[in-house]
Amino acid sequence: MSKIRQRYDEEFKKNAVKLSYATPKKMKDFASDLGINVGLIYNWRKIYTEGGDKTKLAEQHDSLRQLQLENAELKMENEMLKKAAAYFARHLK
Repeated sequence: MSKIRQRYDEEFKKNAVKLSYATPKKMKDFASDLGINVGLIYNWRKIYTEGGDKTKLAEQHDSLRQLQLENAELKMENEMLKKAAAYFARHLK
């Protein structure tokens, strides 16, 4: 039977990162205290700074993702316009 994947909200992640920088404990012990995998802490540290702000890398990743979605949407619109133009050109003759 598969486990249900736990999702953590942004506030929990930020607080966990802040605490991870402030605690003198080892990351493994700290993560087990929170009941999460130590790899999650390291991944969240790549996204959030000590102050809880997003890192430049995370901001660039978000921006890239948004541009990729916009690009995919524009490609779909372009394909529809090409098909419509071909349809009308064929029926105008």
